[in-house]
Amino acid sequence: MLSREIVLTGQTVEAFATEHGLHLFTEDTVAVNRAIVFRVEIFEATADFNPAKPYKTRVKWRDLAGGEQSKLLLTAPQTAIQDLLKTKVATRSALSAARRPARGRKGSRRMEGFQS
Repeated sequence: MLSREIVLTGQTVEAFATEHGLHLFTEDTVAVNRAIVFRVEIFEATADFNPAKPYKTRVKWRDLAGGEQSKLLLTAPQTAIQDLLKTKVATRSALSAARRPARGRKGSRRMEGFQS
């Protein structure tokens, strides 16, 4: 959720992610929406904030109000970047293919309606 709201479901995380087209970080059991733009940072604990788990990555995004949200992950930053880029590339190529009508032999979209 963009605003970090909690969703209760009777499904497993894997089933929920598959049903809704989300990308699942299996090590963290966290699913992310493919439509959201994420920034990935290397997480390093500080003296003021030293969590019990060995987090490696911070994923950041903007919510609907424009505020910055973040989530710590156990997944390595390189893996998170690769997984998110694969998702974005796959989504972009699918959208590009769906938006562009096929061109005729001469490259004109306008003439396709007149050719039989």
